[in-house]
Amino acid sequence: MMVSGLQGMIAVERMCGLAGVSRSGYYRYWQASSPRREEAGLRDAIQRLALANPYYGYRRIAVLLGREAWHVNHKRVLRLMREDNLLCLRRAAFVPMTTNSRHGWRIVPNLARGLELADIDQLWVADITYGAPRPGWSGVHMTGMH
Repeated sequence: MMVSGLQGMIAVERMCGLAGVSRSGYYRYWQASSPRREEAGLRDAIQRLALANPYYGYRRIAVLLGREAWHVNHKRVLRLMREDNLLCLRRAAFVPMTTNSRHGWRIVPNLARGLELADIDQLWVADITYGAPRPGWSGVHMTGMH
């Protein structure tokens, strides 16, 4: 509305008369635009924090907003982040590397494959695993199975 540009210089009643709108219509429009301005500022703060911290979810963003003096519910932060497509990126789950099969060493054939066992103590198997040594640990661990 053009009326709000002259506010403070001319009385509201006179401005509304010049613009051809009712005073109640002016105040209804003015009250409706106030929350939009607040929400625009909140959206700006959420976007700034979400882009600076891409792995933060809506709860952590809500805590950061509280530290910046925005008193806002985490459910509202979630709704605004969904609307702006700012939900956090998920970190890839940690998967420990167990075996490196891409090496230049000779691969020993499995001699027990296809062997049919008829009695106890017919086949013994051993496994050797190298692990990164820790204080108090040896680097090689042998496991014997039978």
